Amino acid sequence: MVHGLRCRGWRQETLLRMLENTLGHAERPDELIVYAGLAKAARDHQALATTVAALSELDEDETLVIQSGKPIGVFPTGPNAPLVLMATSNLVGRWATSEHFYDLERRGLIMWGGYTAGDWQYIGSQGILQGTYQTLVAVADEHFDGDLRGRLVVTAGLGGMGGAQPLATVMAGGVALCVEVDPDRIKRRLDSGYLVRATDSVDEALAWARDSVRTRTPDSIGLLGNAAEILPLLRDKGVVPDVVTDQTPAHDLLYGYVPAKHTPAEVAELRERDPDELIRLAEESIARHVDCLLAWLDAGAVVFEYGNNIRAQAAKSGLKAFRIPIFVERYIRPLFCRGLGPFRWLAASGDTADIDFIDDLVLANFPDNPLVARWIPLARRFVRQSGLPARISWLAHGERTRLALLVNEAVRRGDLKGPVAFTRDHLDAGGVAQPLRETENMPDGSDAVSDWPLLNALLTAGSGADLVAIHAGGGGYAGYMQSAGVTLVADGTPAADDRIRAALTADTGIGIMRYADAGYETAAKAVRDSGLRWFA
Repeated sequence: MVHGLRCRGWRQETLLRMLENTLGHAERPDELIVYAGLAKAARDHQALATTVAALSELDEDETLVIQSGKPIGVFPTGPNAPLVLMATSNLVGRWATSEHFYDLERRGLIMWGGYTAGDWQYIGSQGILQGTYQTLVAVADEHFDGDLRGRLVVTAGLGGMGGAQPLATVMAGGVALCVEVDPDRIKRRLDSGYLVRATDSVDEALAWARDSVRTRTPDSIGLLGNAAEILPLLRDKGVVPDVVTDQTPAHDLLYGYVPAKHTPAEVAELRERDPDELIRLAEESIARHVDCLLAWLDAGAVVFEYGNNIRAQAAKSGLKAFRIPIFVERYIRPLFCRGLGPFRWLAASGDTADIDFIDDLVLANFPDNPLVARWIPLARRFVRQSGLPARISWLAHGERTRLALLVNEAVRRGDLKGPVAFTRDHLDAGGVAQPLRETENMPDGSDAVSDWPLLNALLTAGSGADLVAIHAGGGGYAGYMQSAGVTLVADGTPAADDRIRAALTADTGIGIMRYADAGYETAAKAVRDSGLRWFA
């Protein structure tokens, strides 16, 4: 077992280490902002200090309650209750607007948690890496005979979410040309190995890309510049990519998207001086940006939105932006119908050998899962560990429970050096309602019904999960989303077996029921095969 216990138990200690790990990956740690312009792990530094102190003093029969990143109190709840419950940026429907959120945020009354920032589950760009890879593999399977080699993927945004794009493209065999306005983000991706090379010259970037496409050599190129300027320039030069997407922070026009002819520093100044003008400029730039994507769509490129709300922003300018499909409905939803999604685990010991052990465990126990068989060897080759060693791998309903129980047994035997935390992205089968992303175009029209992630949180809390969170949209996402997060700690105890068995089964179980209820036969079959009691 690892040393350095600062809390009254390893479950509490593991959650504390996850909080510290999330902040260790933060883009702007001084502001506690982890990614996406405004997604935070704690409301302010005093709230962070109080949270750390509360975790260190928390008993295993108590629950710490956190409201939008600020600890509120500790309650005696019993040994089978969650250690931490949190609700973040939830606003009553009529008031769930960007303007109202920003007002509350400036007054220190709320924060946005993003998906995995606010509930301490962020593991860096690896957290979205396999999802991006799976999307590109699905694109290749459908459009390019299963082979992305020799194909040019043009995108923008290398922040906390978008930073996975270049490595995912290389892992899928393609050539990525990634536009990024912030030189610090390009440097971060070069340093982490997620990006192969970079330049500020359009002509040099194009020459590199064309050579790699010609030789069918996987490659990733960072191009310093503004997407609203660079992409139209590429179009005017006659470039028609094979695949086009985008991960600029277009969801937030105040704290994310950088308008054309502006630097990030100039945007920060304009935000303070004239926020309305910043929003106007951002909307103009997004219109040019998406107009280029539409032109490439019409020219035969495979174009999709990757969930940054850029279509909704562009539609304000009159563009028919929703001709561009969303990646979830187009490529990922068939996996969600089987409960397949971004499951992840972190080694509280800090020892990469624990992750290696679990990699072997996954490969040995899930040979019939082709996603695992293909992904784990790639991840071992390409992914550099940072912070707490972690892994993400898309496992289905039932598989997640089985793996976590195997790991808990390994902790009990002493095969692992410390506890292991299991969690997932909110972008998962039962974790989110977002009508312009995960739940767009549900066959029964239930896109905006947010009961499902709320039920998910209630179920996992009732099952004794160690941490359960309910998030909603903040900033540019205000009113657009509702999600739920969950964390289970495998500490080797029989009680952990019970929590894992109940909570992970409930987590994916309510997910496949959600899609079965919407009319997907694949999901209905998954529910029937699972043995869950379902009222069809």
